[in-house]
Amino acid sequence: MKFIRTEIPDVIIIEPTVFGDERGYFVETFRQDKLNEFLGFDINFIQDNESKSSYGVLRGLHYQLAPAAQTKLVRVIKGKVLDVAVDIRTGSPTFGQYVSVELSEQNKRQLLVPRGFAHGFVVLEDDTVFAYKVDNYYSPENDRGIAFDDPALGINWKVDKDRLKLSAKDTQQVLLAKAEVFNGGSLY
Repeated sequence: MKFIRTEIPDVIIIEPTVFGDERGYFVETFRQDKLNEFLGFDINFIQDNESKSSYGVLRGLHYQLAPAAQTKLVRVIKGKVLDVAVDIRTGSPTFGQYVSVELSEQNKRQLLVPRGFAHGFVVLEDDTVFAYKVDNYYSPENDRGIAFDDPALGINWKVDKDRLKLSAKDTQQVLLAKAEVFNGGSLY
């Protein structure tokens, strides 16, 4: 398992080792001990989630405020997405910047998105299955979002805007400048 810090060092790409032959492949998709060793402290994931979506579905940008903020470990089981993490930590030198990483069933990459980041993804292939672990339960009263098309963020979603499919909730999110953001606390 390989851990790669992105241009925002708290967002980490994880590349698992894939053992393949003519029969197929085997991969350890998660090792708590290796992740904790890399980070130098423990993360306790408590819930797994999964979604299936068609091409152009955009989910995000979502986050939860403290005390229900979440660290997410995301991956694609089938298909392909462009995954995005936006730094919304007050006082961070990378506030308002984002990391985007293509995750697919082929590359088996995962992305560790810490607390203090808004998260979203756009589906690049039909019938994509997306899975993630979180370290805090869903909390409707702490659920927040940022507009996926906020011009201050300038995210290139790699899908024509007229082909995007969003939930009613995601079409009405606020701009980062008006959002309640992460004001400290533990990242993971």
